[in-house]
Amino acid sequence: MNINTFGFIITGILLNALAQLLLKKGTNAIGEIHVNASNWFHIGVQIATQWPIIGGLACYGLSVVVWIIGLSRIPVTIAYPLLSIGYIVNAIGAWYFLGEVMSLQRMLAIGIIIIGVALLMKS
Repeated sequence: MNINTFGFIITGILLNALAQLLLKKGTNAIGEIHVNASNWFHIGVQIATQWPIIGGLACYGLSVVVWIIGLSRIPVTIAYPLLSIGYIVNAIGAWYFLGEVMSLQRMLAIGIIIIGVALLMKS
């Protein structure tokens, strides 16, 4: 994999991870969402007017475009497992930016993912 292809793949992964963090920030501002027949429109407006959610959706859209470009250049058997880098980025981002707990078990799981990605990159 050359540097340009890696750039597209990692950019797609990072944009996807950023999208998740922004969506969570937006939902944190709204609170727990319960949709029913009488409030669906109000909830929809509430979701659609949250800037973090709008930003998250924009990141998703851009990540898909960048991902498709990267995917056109390498086998899916290499590209798709690399998405697990997003799990690492999300866990660290959620801990740092959202104050979520980073337990020892989660850190161990992240370590296993890193080993898996490293093995994949060597193949």
